[in-house]
Amino acid sequence: MNQIKLIAVFLFLCTTSISFAQKAHVKGVILDEQKHPVAGVNISSSGNVSQSDSDGFYEIIVPSGKKISLIFTHVSLKMMSLTVHLASNEIFVFNPLMSSSEEQMGEVFVSSKSKKRIQGIANVDVATIKKIPGANAGIENILKTLPGVNSNNELSTQYAVRGGNYDENLVYVNEVEVYRPFLIRSGQQEGLSFTNTDLVQNVDFSAGGFQAKFGDKLSSVLDITYRKPTQFGASLEASLLGGSISVDAVSKNKKWSAVTGVRYRNNSLLVNSQDTQTNYTPTFADIQTNVNYDISKKWQMSFLGNISQNKYLYQPLTRETKFGTIDQPMALAVYYEGRERDQYNTYFGALKTTYKASPTFTLKLIGSLFHTIEQEHFDILAQYRLGNIENEDTSNVDFTRGIGSQLSHARNDLDALIANAEIKGFKEWKNDSQLEFGLKYTRESIRDRIVEWEMIDSAGFSINPPIAFLPKNNQPYKPYTGPLLPYQEVRATNFNTINRFSGYAQWNKKSEIGSSQVWYNLGARFQSWNVSGSAVEGKTQTVFSPRAQFTLKPDWDMDMLFRLSGGLYHQPPFYRELRDLNGVVNPNVKAQESVHIVLGNDYNFKMWNRPFKWVTELYYKSLSDVNVYSIDNVRIRYVANNNAKAYAQGVDFRLNGEFVPGTESWISFGYLKTEENYENKGYIARPTDQRLKFAMLFQDYMPSIPSVKLYLNLVYNTGLPGGAPAYSDPYLYQRRLNDYRRADVGFAKVFVDGNTKVAKAKWLKNFKELSVGVEIFNLFNNQNAITNTWVRDVYSKNQYAIPNYMTSRVFNVKLNARL
Repeated sequence: MNQIKLIAVFLFLCTTSISFAQKAHVKGVILDEQKHPVAGVNISSSGNVSQSDSDGFYEIIVPSGKKISLIFTHVSLKMMSLTVHLASNEIFVFNPLMSSSEEQMGEVFVSSKSKKRIQGIANVDVATIKKIPGANAGIENILKTLPGVNSNNELSTQYAVRGGNYDENLVYVNEVEVYRPFLIRSGQQEGLSFTNTDLVQNVDFSAGGFQAKFGDKLSSVLDITYRKPTQFGASLEASLLGGSISVDAVSKNKKWSAVTGVRYRNNSLLVNSQDTQTNYTPTFADIQTNVNYDISKKWQMSFLGNISQNKYLYQPLTRETKFGTIDQPMALAVYYEGRERDQYNTYFGALKTTYKASPTFTLKLIGSLFHTIEQEHFDILAQYRLGNIENEDTSNVDFTRGIGSQLSHARNDLDALIANAEIKGFKEWKNDSQLEFGLKYTRESIRDRIVEWEMIDSAGFSINPPIAFLPKNNQPYKPYTGPLLPYQEVRATNFNTINRFSGYAQWNKKSEIGSSQVWYNLGARFQSWNVSGSAVEGKTQTVFSPRAQFTLKPDWDMDMLFRLSGGLYHQPPFYRELRDLNGVVNPNVKAQESVHIVLGNDYNFKMWNRPFKWVTELYYKSLSDVNVYSIDNVRIRYVANNNAKAYAQGVDFRLNGEFVPGTESWISFGYLKTEENYENKGYIARPTDQRLKFAMLFQDYMPSIPSVKLYLNLVYNTGLPGGAPAYSDPYLYQRRLNDYRRADVGFAKVFVDGNTKVAKAKWLKNFKELSVGVEIFNLFNNQNAITNTWVRDVYSKNQYAIPNYMTSRVFNVKLNARL
């Protein structure tokens, strides 16, 4: 039945026409001060009237495309008003709390969905984030289903957007930029994302062409707002991968409020499904809090704090990987000695104060401090045997092609302290125009020691690094008399300080061209920075980034928007971008520059009498002063010389709506091509050249048992150019990984949710939400590889690419509860 629905959607887009309504809907549940439903509340707006039922539920149809007011009245409660500006077919949920002591005004509830649609920002429903299954469930798990966002690593929360890399994405929580650990090299080491989904109120995402008020990165912005609770509440989530607890607290006088969450995660369930058998003891835990204090009606303060401790203890034992062809099946057997001990401790605190000088003028002062202490220590000896196999039995090797050893060593330590101070302002005029501005100072203090090397031995003979001046090693046929060196080696100690000044100003204006509505946004950013240290002193550099957006809504029967956005985007180098392949800091690395243009179309319509949206975006980026890099799992290493230029171009599509009544689902498709030209050698694919992407997020329920829900998360990406050895010259040897295919599915029995009326079991009345479910990760047990291990055949001198597979099929059990 669901396949029929999907086919009908595509046929509809190609062949049918639709009637369009110029209306919007406002609905919700009305409560009194004791949180009891209020019946008989009259709601009126523009000649339309409605009334709440015995459960406090109401719904009213209002005109779209203009600002209107709703009036809520009751014989024993004070009047309440709400002002909204909704798009056609938009559904705005508003749950008012009516008071008997004072009149409440709802001007602050002007719908932001229309503004985000104008800006080309995708809003992700928080409830959907919590429901959709994934090996790393959370906000990033949902982002990977959006068009333009690519990832081929389910153990990682990192993602690439439209040809950029993991370091090119901005992440804000409550308007404060947040950071990731520096030394993470594999997805299974990451543990927890900074963002705690249990605390989130709103999630906005832009894949490019964003406004000047957002920072200096090339690819995307993830803007997250934590909620400000109005009443006590608590939630619990538990599964075989860990759990979380969150608590909402409010003082009696309503001036203080806080939301606090504690999380714990253990990836053993996932890592144990891989080829490598290990003794694996990870501990990923954090505590976050967001505290709000209303000093007065004009002045508010808030504090956001986070303490995270990630311990990664890894002791590999054995590995057996089958590969090759049907005619010539092969296997790699590896036996390990040694272990890896990594630890990442981060401490983050941000204080924000907001002063509303007048209804049209607001000032904000924000200060934050981020401290991370990281270590990466390992000594691992891997001894391997490569050979042909019989009857799928790796223990029965009929011909051994190669034996050897590999010893890997690292003693990497990093201590980073990042401090920010920022002032922001917002001024609005009656002619539908606004001015936003900000000024920020950042100081980054980095202390870093990197010591890592790798020795390779094949059939008892040490393999030298691929360095041109070394004599050729043709063992075992000829004796070798040259020097014995590590195959790979990096040694460096860096103590650096980076001082940055940045700022922005932008002007927004709503106007009309004939009978069509138009929105303008013009803005610019600047950043000036200097890198210094015990052994280096860089020059002061400054960049200027003008940006603009133009949105047109024609006076048509259909609800359609056209957007043109772009400008000059710069990414001044962060510490990792300053450090070259040998670990040495180049203080004069320039900011990467991108001329970015995005043309978009946003189309709201109704099908099956339910709301749908079709979004199309064409984009092109022309990049200069490119800092070339390589990716190994999730670790990025830069050349740090700005000796390249590049481009990225593509198109993204997204169809979302209620394929099943009452639930939102979507389908995404994207095409991307990105290439770079290093030192005028010619254009080749960049490490993030993921040509095709298809994703589906689907929610359904059993018609006969609507309390049984189904959630499907499906992703398909074509292979990345990550299959060649990290040390190889990409101009001489390029190899792509196989396509990435993954489907995660969840089934849940919902006992209580926001739409359920509890009347039978008394013990359920204490819950606002309660569900128990089963999740199946990698439903079809696809073998996805993140990198290749390269093994030599001592006889033929061939090198074999043995895939490093990600997780196989895994079952999980999950409990969700909210009071």
